[in-house]
Amino acid sequence: MIPQEIIRRKRDGEELGPADINSFIAALAAGQLSEGQIGAFAMAVWFKGMSREEIVALTLAMADSGDRLRWADIDRPIADKHSTGGVGDNVSLMLAPIAAACGLAVPMISGRGLGHTGGTLDKLESIPGYMITPDADLFHKVVKEAGCAIIGQTGALAPADGRLYAVRDVTATVDSIPLITASILSKKLAAGLETLVLDVKVGNGAFMADRAQAEILARSLVEVANGAGVKTSALITDMNQPLADSAGNAVEMRNCLDFLAGGKAETRLQAIVLAFAAEMLVKSGIAASSGEADGMARRALSSGRAAEVFARMVSMLGGPTDLVENPERYLARAPVEKPVPAGRSGWLSACDARGIGVSVIDLGGGRRHPKDRIDHRVGFSELLPLGTRVNAGDPIALVHAADEAAAEKAAAALAVHYRITEEKPEQAPVITGLI
Repeated sequence: MIPQEIIRRKRDGEELGPADINSFIAALAAGQLSEGQIGAFAMAVWFKGMSREEIVALTLAMADSGDRLRWADIDRPIADKHSTGGVGDNVSLMLAPIAAACGLAVPMISGRGLGHTGGTLDKLESIPGYMITPDADLFHKVVKEAGCAIIGQTGALAPADGRLYAVRDVTATVDSIPLITASILSKKLAAGLETLVLDVKVGNGAFMADRAQAEILARSLVEVANGAGVKTSALITDMNQPLADSAGNAVEMRNCLDFLAGGKAETRLQAIVLAFAAEMLVKSGIAASSGEADGMARRALSSGRAAEVFARMVSMLGGPTDLVENPERYLARAPVEKPVPAGRSGWLSACDARGIGVSVIDLGGGRRHPKDRIDHRVGFSELLPLGTRVNAGDPIALVHAADEAAAEKAAAALAVHYRITEEKPEQAPVITGLI
């Protein structure tokens, strides 16, 4: 196999056969390709696309580049959810324990921040001691005993995707439907799932800003996953504003713990979390209808059972035993916290969600290069939702920064990311479709 020949053929628009794709991915997993070759292949795919057959071959090759997990000794349905990425999207942190509290086993393989979007693993690393790459035995034990475990890819699980994922992040090839499909599903196939629900985001803070493109991606994911034997559906959700009222790492962990304590009722975030919980429960056969499933999820949350599952998962993976009770003891705060004042009176009518994600990176809360260290303390909290009435000078968010200069810069940028109008805006639904 000559890598540059495969790259050239894809660059020229040729369809690659399974043997070509398998050999290229095997070389990638073995560390035999340079970052330049990986980036060139990703860019060729971005420009020329892939047929459905190529996507299936790429997905299977990446899933087979390492181990596949088996759950024969667990008597619950094996289920998971995945988001295509957004700003303030910490749904997985609450959804996994809610689903587990309702009777599912959730082995969730998550990723780091990608482009302007936050990463579940980066948020979990805000917790002192939390192991994002436990060995296979511990991962299995946590899923079996706690009901869920949220971890990262180990070297043995879809290793080809791990390397390709990092290169995509810094080569402007994140928003390629074939690469997104193969990346997401290779990890899910390797995780041994029975059912999967996908959150395909659309809007200015998503990788798919166009509704038609989001539907194409959702159909690609659903068709490839179902074809591979995993019962799969996708919800298309709005990402024209941050989903949570926080964007960052430690700030989103605080948001998660507040949610599990019942502090985020009647928010867009709660609507999405409960909708995905219901879809997972129905898809897995735990509930007969969406209404029944919604009631189960709400009871798991209000009773505290979901918080108990989360606490046990954190403890078993090396984190504090009392994180849920004492989050401020463990989640570091930034040295500078600065309110962002509204520039005028009126209604928050629109925002640049992508710009907010980029501002988190500028604060140090994300990566420009794969090996960058991030500052888990920084970000934004108390973000007001669109449709809120404000007076000039009212805080629309709180900046968390490493120093005063960074806080000033971030506050000025965030103010620009919001539009304030005299007219009250119409509220877009947070869930816009099901495939």
